Amino acid sequence: MQMKIMVIEDDLALSAGLCFELDSSGYLTVAAYNCQKARQLLSGAHFDLALLDVNLPDGNGFDLCREIKARRPELPVIFLTANDLETDVLNGFDMGAEDYVTKPFNMQILLRRVEVALRRAGGTQPAAADKWSDGWLTLDFSALTAQRGEEKLAITPNEYKLLKYLTEHTGQILTRQQLLERLWDSGGNFIDDHTLTVTMNRLRAKIEDDAHTYIKTVRGMGYIWTDLLTKVK
Repeated sequence: MQMKIMVIEDDLALSAGLCFELDSSGYLTVAAYNCQKARQLLSGAHFDLALLDVNLPDGNGFDLCREIKARRPELPVIFLTANDLETDVLNGFDMGAEDYVTKPFNMQILLRRVEVALRRAGGTQPAAADKWSDGWLTLDFSALTAQRGEEKLAITPNEYKLLKYLTEHTGQILTRQQLLERLWDSGGNFIDDHTLTVTMNRLRAKIEDDAHTYIKTVRGMGYIWTDLLTKVK
């Protein structure tokens, strides 16, 4: 069965070139030149992946990605943009994107990234238990909601990915490389070890307090979800 890809790009020449290369590689593409068209397509058709520019004539690609993930959390999104600042890259992943490719780019590398994103999406099976709770911290990975005590938390889609992987491997040491490979394309040039550290520190600040520690750093190796209610000294 052909995989169907939406190309959301307002540069008509680039959009045509992308669609041609993707179609030539066996995919079925549909072009959307703005946010409005993308929303119309999403409401009436199934897609397996979206290629998304950030700067669109009627809106922001980051906001559109947030909408896509709210409606279709399983749909892989790859940003394809000239915005190459670290804050833009981090923002893209925070919105839940599977990859972030900056222009100019090599078409063969992009095709490989598309292949990887589709393979990961196809290999993701619904979990039997999509919630985690210890009575104080509650995580709902299906509804993308989180609560710490009586406080509702603002967790990004990418942080939910990280939390889900950690909680699924409670008590196991997960290396930094494992986390990078699980959450992002470790073969890419746009996500590095520093990004993982920043994301992990930001996540800890959201879910932990002086009496509750969940994520423990194993020096020189990685991280472990301790599932402890007493702060590790």
